[in-house]
Amino acid sequence: QTYPRWMQPVDIYQSENLGTNAVHYQANIVLAQMAIKLGQPGVAAQHKRQAEVIKFGINQHLWQADKGYYGQYLYGRTHLVLSPRAEALGEALCVLFGIAEGERAQQVVSKTPTTPYGISCIYPQIPGLPPYHNDAVWPFVQSFWALAAAKVGNEPALTEGLAAIYRPAALFLTNKENFVARNGDFAGTQINSSNMLWSLSGSLSLVYKVLFGMQYQGDLLVFRPFVPQAFQGRRKLMGFRYRRAVLDVTMEGFGNVIQSITLDDKPLPDAAIPAGLTGRHTVSIALKNQAPAAQLVNRVDNAFSPETPALTYQQERLHWTPIAGATAYKVLRNGKLISTKASTDTAAPAVEGTYQVVAVGAGGLESFASEPLAVGTAEQMQLETLAPKSSLAYQGFTGSGFVEVSTSRNTRLTIAVAVPEPGLYALDFRYANGNGPINTQNKCAIRTLRHGSELLGTVVLPQRGVDEWSNWGYSNPILVRLDKGSNALTLAYEPANHNMNGLVNQAMLDCLRLRRVQ
Repeated sequence: QTYPRWMQPVDIYQSENLGTNAVHYQANIVLAQMAIKLGQPGVAAQHKRQAEVIKFGINQHLWQADKGYYGQYLYGRTHLVLSPRAEALGEALCVLFGIAEGERAQQVVSKTPTTPYGISCIYPQIPGLPPYHNDAVWPFVQSFWALAAAKVGNEPALTEGLAAIYRPAALFLTNKENFVARNGDFAGTQINSSNMLWSLSGSLSLVYKVLFGMQYQGDLLVFRPFVPQAFQGRRKLMGFRYRRAVLDVTMEGFGNVIQSITLDDKPLPDAAIPAGLTGRHTVSIALKNQAPAAQLVNRVDNAFSPETPALTYQQERLHWTPIAGATAYKVLRNGKLISTKASTDTAAPAVEGTYQVVAVGAGGLESFASEPLAVGTAEQMQLETLAPKSSLAYQGFTGSGFVEVSTSRNTRLTIAVAVPEPGLYALDFRYANGNGPINTQNKCAIRTLRHGSELLGTVVLPQRGVDEWSNWGYSNPILVRLDKGSNALTLAYEPANHNMNGLVNQAMLDCLRLRRVQ
């Protein structure tokens, strides 16, 4: 629900998402910590390097200096562009995991748009889609956002984050899964539940991790409480189990500065409980009643971006559908802005390139970029000339037939690709996969493309509908540098290509498409 309608699962695979990459970063950090515990410094160093590469990539390619927060994802096919939408969960995780540091972390919390009933999953919303991930506030996402606000000391953002959790819980007498961003009601969402576990756990986390400030470290439990002034007072947490200890915690005051903290009436150094503590103990915390330095909140009305244009090419001109409310159109070639137009067409000489158009509406809100339209010649290699042709009675293929690939059939194809001049080429496969629906299940066919022993990339061939074996589409494009003349490539089913299903890893391959991009 957070992608343009033209994007198929294969396009989603090709995209590079903020939140997903933040999770991969932190996963590598945790793996490095595990490796250290296991006495494997070399493995730890490997995961640390991988984490730093991901962190650098996020800050290099997804950060929007003009907005002060990260973009949603890179998307496209041969030339990826940045979606400037805010993605609440990814923004919060970048702060919590330390991908955004110092002033940048504060900027993310103070400048990411927040709507009246909480921070919506994305902003602006996508027109024409019912509320679920789109046009929605999710309490678990709101909880991560409140944790990020607490980390950077943004009291207004934290206060509003807590209120966005407690308001609907009090109003509806349960913890719903999600709410319509436009009105804060659960009515109108596509799927919803009461007593939703991640909404409940998100709310609880704000008690433990924010109000009482419990931060788990490898061998310590550290208290870093943050009580907004609006929530000041005396509170207790009794019978809290930390490893082999039981803690009764009392706290009073407000702010995020501890005036005093004791363990069994004795000062507690660094506000840290050692992991080896056993038995029952009392912790007493007094906050300094000092508000942190003022920070901003980017409060905005809930808003929708323009609809996504549809692009065509005729007689060396690009044409696109007029979009209601659009004041201008950005024309992109190979992912770069080449012009801004008020009209709905422009000249485009028949030179090789990929074009897209973005509609710009009120307040500068941008639509998604149109589906990439490649201009120029493309060659096709019929795969039935390289391997036995399938006898299955499917329709819609090109050439004289198609090839079946599975865990037992044609597990390795050798493809000789001849090009007239060296350069960077986009290679993708026309395929069919009717093993399941487009939106669920786990029967994506996966293959590895190599040039000799050199890994060129992974080819994904997702399902296109139940029994839709005559519904053909293209795999993700892989950019490959080819030498003039013949280049021997292999498409193989390797151990790394096992999918979640385990048994079904099957597709029909029609042809290999080849287009020069550089």
